[in-house]
Amino acid sequence: MSVVLYQMPHSPYAIPIRQALIACGVSPDTRDVPNWDRGEIIQLTGGAYYQIPLLVHDGRVIFESEGDSLEIARYIDNTWGKRQLFPESLSAPNLCLIEWIEDAVESRTFKLADVHYVPSIEDVVARTMVVRHKERKFGKGCVEQWTQSAGAIRAELDCLLSRCEATLRHSPFLLGTTPVYADFALFGVLGNLTHNGWNQLCGDQNALQHFTNRLQAWRFL
Repeated sequence: MSVVLYQMPHSPYAIPIRQALIACGVSPDTRDVPNWDRGEIIQLTGGAYYQIPLLVHDGRVIFESEGDSLEIARYIDNTWGKRQLFPESLSAPNLCLIEWIEDAVESRTFKLADVHYVPSIEDVVARTMVVRHKERKFGKGCVEQWTQSAGAIRAELDCLLSRCEATLRHSPFLLGTTPVYADFALFGVLGNLTHNGWNQLCGDQNALQHFTNRLQAWRFL
């Protein structure tokens, strides 16, 4: 069996897919895609897609038809996960949590990561291409604005994460004793935030730290 995950190692959307595969007993080969060169993704999808993650399973290419479609995660669940990532009994709260994590939470974590990630790109052409891509979406000077506002952004993030922290003090995962995809989504945004030691969880976020360790070790039977 061949399973290849095209990713950026710090991506809040690739991290949960990689960890979900591992939890389902699949060890994917990973291909790191430069943020400034999506040519391989475009070639694999015949021009239909340029984002990451992208999964290739025995020659079949799986990608998202829309930004919030979760097609890759559902493919993993249907193929290897035995419907444990998206259990029918928890469908509504699972999807609500995923939407909140990938919207409200991720909109803060990626900014706090990018103020470290963008300057770390040594090649000036590659760095400029990444900055231009971000400025087309968020406005000119956005990375500098996020850098200047990092304290306020972190305060907003910690306020949001306090809900997860409170839940995880009483439950091993967000919706009970077994992780669902919302847990992997949370793992992804936290992994993006803390990638390469760029940021750290706060001292009063112990439950979140234990959660990330627990999910990283989790394997579905």
